[in-house]
Amino acid sequence: MFEGILPAIITPFNPDSGSSLDIGGLRSNIESLIERGVHGIVPCGSTGEAATLTFEEHEKVVQEAIDVVNGRVPVIAGTGSNNTEEALRLTRSARDAGADGALVISPYYNKPNRSGLVKHFTKLADLDLPIILYNVPGRTGQNLQPDLVAELARHPNIVGIKEASGDITQISRIIEETQDEDFIVLSGDDGMTLPLLALGGAGVISVAANVEPRRMAQMYEAYRAGDLARALNLHYELSPLFRAMFIDTNPIPVKTAVGILGMAAGPVRLPLDNLDEGKVERLREVLANYD
Repeated sequence: MFEGILPAIITPFNPDSGSSLDIGGLRSNIESLIERGVHGIVPCGSTGEAATLTFEEHEKVVQEAIDVVNGRVPVIAGTGSNNTEEALRLTRSARDAGADGALVISPYYNKPNRSGLVKHFTKLADLDLPIILYNVPGRTGQNLQPDLVAELARHPNIVGIKEASGDITQISRIIEETQDEDFIVLSGDDGMTLPLLALGGAGVISVAANVEPRRMAQMYEAYRAGDLARALNLHYELSPLFRAMFIDTNPIPVKTAVGILGMAAGPVRLPLDNLDEGKVERLREVLANYD
C-alpha cells in the first residue's frame, strides 16, 4: 500500500505576514516532488511543523496536499497528538478530505501505559482509515516495543509503522514479528533506508527527499531492481546530506536547504529558530555537491 520514498514535506510560511501559510508555495513544492519521482507525500509530520499549526492550518495543509496530488501518489497525513480527542479530530478530518492514510505519532509527554497506548491507537484505527504508527522515542520519551507493535498490527486498519528509534535490532524484530500480518515497516531515518530495505522494509518517510527526491528514488528503485551496487553507491552519495539534515533540530536544516535551493520555505515558527550563519554555510557546502 505505502512504499518507496515518501517525503515528510515542510510547511512553507510567508516571511512577511506573521508566518502565515504559503499555500501557493506548498502546492509548488509538492508538484516538484512528484515530478522528480517520489512515491508518496506526507504532510503535517514533525518536518511539517505540525506541533505549531492550528487545527485549521493543519486541516488546510492536508486538504491542499490531497488536492494537488490528485491521486497520483498516496497522501499520508500526520494526525497524531498526545490528546486522543485531538488525534481523533485530525484523523477524521484527513479521512473525510480523502487522505490515503494517517501517520500517528505515539503520545508524547504524558507517557501512557501499555493499555492506554492500545486503546489510543485502536480508537483511531476504528475510524476506518489506514494507520501508520510513528515511533520516535527521541521526541516522545517513550519507545513502542516490538511486542506491542505486533499486537497493534493485528488490527486490520493498523497497516504499518514509521520506525525512528535508530535501533536496527528492534526494527528487525518488528519485521520478524509482523510477517504474518499485512504490515509494512518504513524507516524514519534516511540513513537507515537501505539497511531497512535489506531486512524486508518498505521504504522511508524521508526528510532528505525534500532536497534530493530524484536520487533518493533512484536508490530505492536500484535496490528493488536487484542492483545493490548502485543502491549502495547512491546511499553513500546521499549520506553527507542525511547528516546535514540534522546539524540542528529538524526541520530547521531541511527548511533552510529548501529555501537555498529556491523552493518555497520561509521561516520556522517559534519555539524553533533559524540556523545561525555558521551552520548555513556548512549546509551550503554540502548542497553544492548535489543537483
